[in-house]
Amino acid sequence: MAADETPAPLPALDHAEFVQAWRRGRVAVRIDPVRAPRFLSARLLLPLVAIAVIGIGIALVLSGQLWLGIAVGAIGILVPRLIKRGAIRFLLAHIGEDADLYRDAVAAGVLELVPPQSGQEE
Repeated sequence: MAADETPAPLPALDHAEFVQAWRRGRVAVRIDPVRAPRFLSARLLLPLVAIAVIGIGIALVLSGQLWLGIAVGAIGILVPRLIKRGAIRFLLAHIGEDADLYRDAVAAGVLELVPPQSGQEE
């Protein structure tokens, strides 16, 4: 295989098989960097949470708490962006522990199992 080719995906495993194979280095994961933030955003309902927090910020501003309202509104804007930015790290950290997250990520096409690169397998 040439250095610039990406390995073909492996068939999906159930969660227990995946965890064993991943820990032993027999399988690697490839996470789609475009789909991962969208997937995590939908799974955590980030737009709804952001709207609620921004709404609280607006209510604080209208009630006379200008700086507190601006701070809460900024949190409502910035935190979802930070969460989306760290989506790949979040998924890598949690797919081994959460069978539902693993199953949903595979079904959504966010996560693919690939053979490990040479030198990684034990």
